[in-house]
Amino acid sequence: MNTNTPSKLEKILAAGHLAVTSECGPPRGSDGEFVTKKAKMIKDHVDAINVTDNQTSVTRLCSLAACIHLKLMGVEPVLQMVTRDRNRIALQSDILGAASFDIYNILCLSGDHQIFGDNPHGQNVFDLDSINLVQTVRFMRDEAKFLGGEDIQRPPKMFVGAAANPFADPFEIRVRRLAKKIAAGAEFIQTQCVYNVEKFESWMKMARDRGLHEKTYILAGVTPLKSAGMARYMKNRVPGMDVPDGIVKRMSGVPKEKQPEEGIKICVETIQRLREVEGVRGFHIMAIEWEEKVPEIVERSGLYPRPEVV
Repeated sequence: MNTNTPSKLEKILAAGHLAVTSECGPPRGSDGEFVTKKAKMIKDHVDAINVTDNQTSVTRLCSLAACIHLKLMGVEPVLQMVTRDRNRIALQSDILGAASFDIYNILCLSGDHQIFGDNPHGQNVFDLDSINLVQTVRFMRDEAKFLGGEDIQRPPKMFVGAAANPFADPFEIRVRRLAKKIAAGAEFIQTQCVYNVEKFESWMKMARDRGLHEKTYILAGVTPLKSAGMARYMKNRVPGMDVPDGIVKRMSGVPKEKQPEEGIKICVETIQRLREVEGVRGFHIMAIEWEEKVPEIVERSGLYPRPEVV
């Protein structure tokens, strides 16, 4: 799986270390400091920082520009790119734009439907899907060619990732879809946030049975809960999310002022349990507008200090 890209994230994984990534959501405006302030809170505790691409179909500062801000401050970014808003011409162009700033990691996504965002009547594109986008980045990198067949001068050197949701229905096809993304060229996987650890362990066993854990690096997603209300919202309102009743009950069983600490405790316990699961090669910590807690989570989980690679 070693692509010999300059990606620090890839080098840490290839060396056998557990990787840690986190993410920043860009602002609803043009202030780049919004992103860099978040990054400063977490940069010493993670190996790379994802930048979301108009998440939930809400218009924000573009992921590429935000990644450039991170790159300029010496942080390794992971460019998230959705196929919802661009055709194959624009996708290839933005990949080249990222490569021109030596951005070495990309996460290929389809993107949430625009009906969920602030422009529900906007026209979606979906010229390619997330699997096609993985194939496109690999083709541009490995063959040094555009989809149209022409040669690329200075092709992108990118470590190529995709997302996986072990919890969406129907459950029995989740590993099959993971296999398709790996076959398309996905070198690392970041999963939906894990609350139902038993179901995630079942998914990982199915992946191991097909040898998929040896063909890609799987990073388990975790999100600390701030409150019982957040737990109930994630359980009942977020598609593809699996929050067991026991988690909701545990969060509800402590006083409101202690619920944030309980949420962090659950997050740390989840990481510590998943560290023992064969095939889990790291963690993607999605602390939604709670980035200041990422260092504490990393330290309490025994994932700090981060390894150095050359």
